[in-house]
Amino acid sequence: MTRPPRLCICGKIVPHSTLCQCQRVATRARNARHDARRPSPRDRGYDHEWRKARIAYLDLHPHCAMLGCGKPARVVDHRIPHRGDDRLFWDRTNWQSLCTPCHSRVKQRQERVL
Repeated sequence: MTRPPRLCICGKIVPHSTLCQCQRVATRARNARHDARRPSPRDRGYDHEWRKARIAYLDLHPHCAMLGCGKPARVVDHRIPHRGDDRLFWDRTNWQSLCTPCHSRVKQRQERVL
């Protein structure tokens, strides 16, 4: 069963579950504003020391930690977002190995709720 098209706030009729052009433009602008205010990865602690620690952690935990996934991990994720807290950033019990799709999709969705 397909869902009927919907009316966008700009007045255009768009297929269900797709973004209207005006929504895409607004999302890009919002993301650009966010990125302009966000510190660089290096300023957030992701420097040479982090890269060495990340490689060592992935060597010990090579598979994605999401239940039912098991793909090769490429990302070391902080279970609890560190938000600049160095103690939490370097706490290895707060780390988990994730594959890129799980980190990009599942984990980001979970953090939006927090």
